[in-house]
Amino acid sequence: MGRQSRRAGLGIALGLVTLLTAACTQPAEAGKSASGDPSTMSIATGTTTGIYYPVGGAMAEVINGKVKGLKASAEATGGSVENLRLIAAGESEMAIAQSDVVHQAHHGKGEFSDKPIKTQSLMVLYPNVYHTVSLESVDKKLALDCFSDIKGKRFSVGAPGSGNELATDLVFGALGMSPDKDIRRQRYAYAETGRALREGQLDAGSWVVGEGHGSLRELEATDPLHLIPVCESELRRITEKYPFYTPHTIKGGTYSTVKDDLPTLALWNVVSVPADMSEERGYELARALYENVSSINKVYEAGSDYLVLKNLAKSPVPLHPGVIRYAEEKGVEIPDELRP
Repeated sequence: MGRQSRRAGLGIALGLVTLLTAACTQPAEAGKSASGDPSTMSIATGTTTGIYYPVGGAMAEVINGKVKGLKASAEATGGSVENLRLIAAGESEMAIAQSDVVHQAHHGKGEFSDKPIKTQSLMVLYPNVYHTVSLESVDKKLALDCFSDIKGKRFSVGAPGSGNELATDLVFGALGMSPDKDIRRQRYAYAETGRALREGQLDAGSWVVGEGHGSLRELEATDPLHLIPVCESELRRITEKYPFYTPHTIKGGTYSTVKDDLPTLALWNVVSVPADMSEERGYELARALYENVSSINKVYEAGSDYLVLKNLAKSPVPLHPGVIRYAEEKGVEIPDELRP
């Protein structure tokens, strides 16, 4: 028998052994674990220029190294709103999203009024901070001293369907403003907003991001920033209407061209999972991720103080049973309203 024939015969024999072994050891449905959960996992994140994408990539690396029999990958997306829709469609098994988006999806409001999406939270991450961004040169002409001063101005609310746009719409609504009538509305992603500000095509725009976002540092490298305050009366109206927003201060010096402390808003980011994910899979994921938070903190050091189990209490919707079990093993008390 020639070498090629021997190899072919050996390959057929090994293939038969593999098939027989798989038939004896694998669950009846291909691509599923013994618990019935998928053996592959897509993590919906955000654009490749934002923080969600590298955070999701770090999570995927942890999962691949620590959860046996599960292969995870981070997927670039348009952001929070799209991510929740991917969960609902069964195209992603984990999604990073802003609390306001998750809250609206769960309760069937706003963008999700056609159909609620009953996800659960597996993790609470770090707060996103509402930045109302203009340039120092623009502020000298327009005197943008409070958020409401953007009335009548050219303003970017964020990319269509993004969590940034949804958050901006809620802020407008809480202040009795209309993004369709009270501003000259544009719907740009962060990089486009920065470019439009540089080129004099915009007066201001919103970034709902972690402090020190790369696109803002890039913008201030060529043009000094003016961050527009959310003034005290505005903060009170917004937080009374939407309790998932909290007052926040951007410390002076966080951005090299912004010297003074700035009052604004913050809302937490969460990791959402389908409500039908098994308790065992949720427990495996929670244990792996919370016990390896150092890997996540490497890609977003500014969030490292927040990624702790006690912050599960800040979830805008019920927690997954798997993370409840893990947290209670670690002595963390879970509020009754966050139990599914």
